[in-house]
Amino acid sequence: MMKPSSSAHGSLLGGMLLVAGSCIGAGMLALPILTGLSGFFPSLTMLLLAWAGMTFTALLLVEINGWFSGPVNLLSMAQSGLGKVGRAVAWISYLFLFYALLVAYISASGSVFAAIFETIFHLAIPDWTASLFFTAIFGWIIYLGTRPVDLVNRALMVGLIIAYLGMIALGLFSIHPKYLLHWAPSALFTSLPVLVVSFGFHNLIPSLTTYMKGDVSRVRLTILGGSLIVLVTYIIWSLLVLGVIPYEGANGILDNYQKGNEATLALRSALGSSWIGHFAQGFAFFAIITSFLAQGLTLTHFLADGFNKSPNRETIRWLILLVLLPPLVFALMYPKIFLQALGFAGGICAMVLFGLLPVLMAWVGRYRKRLVSSYRLTGGKPALVLAFGFSLLIIVCELVRILS
Repeated sequence: MMKPSSSAHGSLLGGMLLVAGSCIGAGMLALPILTGLSGFFPSLTMLLLAWAGMTFTALLLVEINGWFSGPVNLLSMAQSGLGKVGRAVAWISYLFLFYALLVAYISASGSVFAAIFETIFHLAIPDWTASLFFTAIFGWIIYLGTRPVDLVNRALMVGLIIAYLGMIALGLFSIHPKYLLHWAPSALFTSLPVLVVSFGFHNLIPSLTTYMKGDVSRVRLTILGGSLIVLVTYIIWSLLVLGVIPYEGANGILDNYQKGNEATLALRSALGSSWIGHFAQGFAFFAIITSFLAQGLTLTHFLADGFNKSPNRETIRWLILLVLLPPLVFALMYPKIFLQALGFAGGICAMVLFGLLPVLMAWVGRYRKRLVSSYRLTGGKPALVLAFGFSLLIIVCELVRILS
């Protein structure tokens, strides 16, 4: 009897790319500015810590997913493991996470699209006008539905990859090794909230499990492989930006952090109108749009499900307004909130949803309900306590930043 082909259980490479694609996006624009505060080599510690912590809780969700016989999502997992309170906390965290991310993307779109208008059309427009234009055009694509978003997103992802590779290929020749020697470990924890949200692919796990036909070992390999692709991508990106932009001085890392600028804007300021600058501009363009489309569409479907409405033409109009109007108003009121919004999304929302809740669900399922899955993550109670403490640490770091 012939064995079924691996494609019958989903492609490992395809699954890894799904994980990588869900992480690599506009969040990357903030990473080097924040990690650069402590320096390249100290920030590697934070990158590895964020990767390890988020991969651990993702694998916990694989175990939790195995307790269910049919398709589930994070909300139904939370309700089953932690009751109505767990579902309510997950629902609120999900909502705040999506809204905070959309605020960040709309905020960043102003400077990015204004610069593109000036480069291509030699037309200077205010950042707020560019944000309005961006939200209207790509909000309309979300309104058209999943299929148009998918087609547009595919083309944009090709552009994103080309722009990234172009930046790396040309930028490596512009690196100043001495810039990489900046060392300020006291600023290490500043980057953690954004780092964790940049590894936030956990909402994909139920879909990955279905895609792999319930083959848990392949889901595990997909998560490990995909998250490693993301980790390497972030390390190379940080190496480029922190090797090209000095820490101090006008348009330095510290200056851009204080202004709330994202990394590609800092690159263009440092390098001027060079090919690397153009690739950086293109990368920001593609990264913001792909992230905006994905999160906007997901939030639209999430709200439709929450209100028990089918996302048809009759309901989609007010759903789109509900999705885009609040973050647009907030981003226009606070146009330099990109870094802060990403920090809130990662430090509070993602850590509750992808950090605390999976640990609590695993603890209750394993040690109270005695549930059994075909896969059990090693480490036992000590690993769960450590993961819970890691999540709390990041939440505290973000709360201190917000209140200071």
